[in-house]
Amino acid sequence: MFRNIVYIPLSWLYSLGVAIRHLLYDQRLLPSVSVRVPTICVGNIAVGGTGKTPMTEYIVRLLLQNGFHPAILSRGYKRKTRGFVLAGPASTALSIGDEAMQLHRAFPDVPMAVCESRVRGVKQLQRQVHQLDVVVLDDAFQHRAIRCGVDILLTPYDRLYIDDHMLPWGTLRDLPRRALKADMVVVTKCPAGMQPIDMRVVDNRLHLPPYQSLHFAGLEYPPMEQDGTPLVVCGIAQPKYMMDYVLSRYPGAELMAFPDHHDYAEADVDTIVARAADFDFVLTTEKDLQRLRVTQLGERLQAAGKRFIALPVRMHFLTDPAAFDRHIITYVSENCRKK
Repeated sequence: MFRNIVYIPLSWLYSLGVAIRHLLYDQRLLPSVSVRVPTICVGNIAVGGTGKTPMTEYIVRLLLQNGFHPAILSRGYKRKTRGFVLAGPASTALSIGDEAMQLHRAFPDVPMAVCESRVRGVKQLQRQVHQLDVVVLDDAFQHRAIRCGVDILLTPYDRLYIDDHMLPWGTLRDLPRRALKADMVVVTKCPAGMQPIDMRVVDNRLHLPPYQSLHFAGLEYPPMEQDGTPLVVCGIAQPKYMMDYVLSRYPGAELMAFPDHHDYAEADVDTIVARAADFDFVLTTEKDLQRLRVTQLGERLQAAGKRFIALPVRMHFLTDPAAFDRHIITYVSENCRKK
């Protein structure tokens, strides 16, 4: 109760600041530009995990399968560099950020860049990448400085944006009405057994305008064939989804949780190695693996005879993905010809 008394006024102040910022863009007192290359924005209006990186991977994979030449642009959250950086063989989570590094490792032949300014980042990609059909912007929904061709808004099933509140009372970093900017809304992290009637309930509650399409998706983990019991180490916003799956396979698994985008220090590695002595192997996320690669954890676990494994995750649609795919491919096909 006391927390709400403190946080509600702060949320009002935060909402006012965000509203003023949007007003400046609406009145064209702040510039908002379109770039001369097709752009697809993947994002949300809340902090925390909604599945942006798996969705970005899904879209990049779709574009590659259809013969396009995409590039990926991200902010590079918590990297130690500044400005525009194009990923290369020497890149690490320190130079481009953990999520960008995960995408770079997933698609080593796809140009992966980070930049605080999405406009400057896209323009640099246009200058530096010879064959460029489309840029996929990871986590750019709230960036009004750039106008994207397709905007995809992600919202988790267990915390729809209509049920949330502005920071710090809730997790919204942008006004709920900004959801109207989206071309497609994807309800992510849906339970595997979700029924059509559950989808209709969400559809009715969101009450999207006719120009927006609604899709439902979940996170899919590959079958695990490892023997023994794992210690799960991760620093992600919502580890519950991963742990639900791990516990279904390994009831004795234990979670060692760190804050989202945690920078693992030597003391953290010491703690993990000591705790791992009671388990058969250590399991982490692909995002955490990028940050843990710059530590000595892998070598120390190997020396202790412990396996160190990353658990991949993919986005999969519970509804027919054909309409979603068709929207993406049609947009890129038509606008590639206009370049």
